[in-house]
Amino acid sequence: MNTKLTRALKVFAKTVETGSMSQAAQQLHMTASAVSQQITKLEQDIGLSLFNRNTRKLTLTEAGEIYYASSVKLLATAEQAQRQLEQLQHTPSGQLKIVAPIGFGGGLLSQPIKQLTEQFPKIEIQLTLTDEPFDIIAGGVDLAICIGPLTDSGLIARHLADWQLIPCVSRTHPLAELNPQDPDALAAQTFIGHTGAQRIGQKLTHQHSGDTFTLGQPRLLVNNMQAAIQLTLDGIGYGLLPEPEVRHLLACGRLQRICPQWQLPHYSVYAVTPHRDTVAAKTRAAIDSLRAWFEQVSTNPELFVGEP
Repeated sequence: MNTKLTRALKVFAKTVETGSMSQAAQQLHMTASAVSQQITKLEQDIGLSLFNRNTRKLTLTEAGEIYYASSVKLLATAEQAQRQLEQLQHTPSGQLKIVAPIGFGGGLLSQPIKQLTEQFPKIEIQLTLTDEPFDIIAGGVDLAICIGPLTDSGLIARHLADWQLIPCVSRTHPLAELNPQDPDALAAQTFIGHTGAQRIGQKLTHQHSGDTFTLGQPRLLVNNMQAAIQLTLDGIGYGLLPEPEVRHLLACGRLQRICPQWQLPHYSVYAVTPHRDTVAAKTRAAIDSLRAWFEQVSTNPELFVGEP
């Protein structure tokens, strides 16, 4: 299919689905004027108006209804053809859209992305970092890195690694000098929590005795793991932080692990893709690169993934 027409149909369909040119522009990473120009060109080509326009909202004309139904079918056919062509390619190529938690931007993704760009010069990577829920199907994402468990049956999850959250405190915090060995000493301290980590649980288990201890609710709750790490570094309280992301901070002494004999449950990291009959070569290459690197991170505790 003509690439210009495909692009225009995607703009039209996204405008219909969002009900707004500005919303469509935001999701497609375009300007509102560019979206308007694409739709105007389509209307000029078919000689009919696609939308009824007023100051409040856009509604489809009768011609727009017919054109939208056809556009959805044409785009589905084009996408299937593109996937089949990519499957036939020996060398991964094209744009690879990846979504990952913000914390992974601190160094965890640098090595696999470097490997992909060096090994496959025809791959272009668009990386989105967010700790907010993200619809990977609506966003046209090829691969999302997610923390499990996952329940969406419309997605395929491939296990990458199992890591731990560990209790940490800044070396400038009074807890660092006290060096508590038991979690009951944390009751009077400010607990910095992360919204995503809440799903993993806050039950600590003693690695020798098997005793358990459940922490209270966080006094400070944030939705960004990098912010949770920084707040902990700033001495506001203690945090349950991802071991790979703070390994270098522990090694250089900026953070200190507390209650070292107590452990939290592991959290699982997955590579998530839309449920499709085929996986593009570029996506398979990315999954292989991520799995190999995360295995090194898991098995080599002296391997730093951030700045030392």
